[in-house]
Amino acid sequence: MRMKRKQIAIMILRAAAIVLGILFLVIGILRGEPGEILFKAVKICLECIGIG
Repeated sequence: MRMKRKQIAIMILRAAAIVLGILFLVIGILRGEPGEILFKAVKICLECIGIG
């Protein structure tokens, strides 16, 4: 019985972590973060090869 409770608790924690991750992903997309990350990635790559 005790192992069963532990397994249920782990499943609940996993589900909560997944829901929280999806929530943060959606919030980031709504704030326009993907464009910002792409801009920074391009800038860093151009600096690495000596163009930027």
